[in-house]
Amino acid sequence: MLEAIQQFFQRSLVTSEEDNKPALELATAALLCEVVRADYHHDSRELAALRDMLVRHFSLDEAAVDELMALARQEVDSAVDHYQFVSLIKERYGYEQRMELIRLMWQLAYADGELSPLEEHRIRRLADLLHVRHSDFIRTKLSVQETLSGSS
Repeated sequence: MLEAIQQFFQRSLVTSEEDNKPALELATAALLCEVVRADYHHDSRELAALRDMLVRHFSLDEAAVDELMALARQEVDSAVDHYQFVSLIKERYGYEQRMELIRLMWQLAYADGELSPLEEHRIRRLADLLHVRHSDFIRTKLSVQETLSGSS
């Protein structure tokens, strides 16, 4: 699996020595995958939303995103906890970027038209680990709900 990750980075994501962008992209994708799988139901709308988010957020082509999603799922499946992902994101992302990540998580959770208590719990846990204030966690959730109700 490590070889597959290294090959992905070499083929798709060229970076400088000081910029750990591929690992950050993988960590971000892995946390988003955690939200998708939180309710033990892989809905095609959630997977499509995840794909679209990764394309927009990282400016990757479809093939690179498909590979990134596959690697993220492998990482999540083999990870004992979220530490490796969360620590890299806390190190590289500022507070506003971490809040944006929480906003993406809420959008994913609502992509299938309903919020599972398991999804909400997972987002709450990840927000805590990312040191996002509870008030911002709630404000972000309400903002996503308002956006969705306005587009219905």
